[in-house]
Amino acid sequence: MANLSAKASRRSKSESRWAYLMVAPTIIGLLVLNIYPFLDTIKLSFSKTMPFGLYELQGLDNYIEMFTSAEFWRANLNTLYFCILTVPLGLFLSLIVAVMLNAKIKGRTAFRAVFFLPMVVAPAAVAMVWKWMFNTEYGIINTILHSKVNWITDPNIVMVTCAIVAIWSAIGYDAVLLLSGLQNISKSYYEAASLDGATKLQQFFHITLPMVSPTLFVVMIMRLMSSIKVYDLIYMLVEEGNPALTKAQSLMYLFYRESFVTGNRGLGSAVVIWTVALIGVVTAVQFWGQKKWVNYEV
Repeated sequence: MANLSAKASRRSKSESRWAYLMVAPTIIGLLVLNIYPFLDTIKLSFSKTMPFGLYELQGLDNYIEMFTSAEFWRANLNTLYFCILTVPLGLFLSLIVAVMLNAKIKGRTAFRAVFFLPMVVAPAAVAMVWKWMFNTEYGIINTILHSKVNWITDPNIVMVTCAIVAIWSAIGYDAVLLLSGLQNISKSYYEAASLDGATKLQQFFHITLPMVSPTLFVVMIMRLMSSIKVYDLIYMLVEEGNPALTKAQSLMYLFYRESFVTGNRGLGSAVVIWTVALIGVVTAVQFWGQKKWVNYEV
């Protein structure tokens, strides 16, 4: 009995060592690529950066400069506006596409691949193609509309233009995630509702929407975080010198300009910490509010 217990103990220790060995690359990658850079960013946000990578601590000066900057608050408003434009409409269209892809139609596997395709294309390539399409002089959109709209250089509509591209790029990925939630809904609910005389629209609002709400909640969190962190799309569409840049500059674009254009990495780091805090607050509010509309009952 004692021998069996000793063998079991040695086997358990051996399995534990193998388990730690297997997860070690992930843990090391997390520490080196995520946690250490984040801690270093916090330190830099309280520092004044100097040439040759040197810095000196200066307290809250970067945060005071940030909060008293009109450009910073404009970037906050631009980011908020971008979220309002992309998240509600993007979720609605993604859910509609997911419902359509879940229907019994010919070639739906091919349609799923087509909708998901934008997610596997490099964002820079996506932005460049759309930039050509939105070109005022020879863009296909103005050609179809027979107009001369300045989609990218007009400060009043530049953020709408960016939102269109963002929604188009993400709709396939979000639809695939929502499709997985739809496929987990038992067909018996719809059969029972049909026997009771419920229409397709009633089934959607009383069965589909409540049952897919947990997946919809996850997608909403992901899309909000992505919208708050938007940078590459705006960088590719709205270049330096564009008169509409002030109306399109997001928080992450401001971080890029402060850190890599003006060289003020301390202020840029403060913008990053603010953005992380903003994402944390928004996520906390979402988790608080999800109790009122997310249905986890099967």
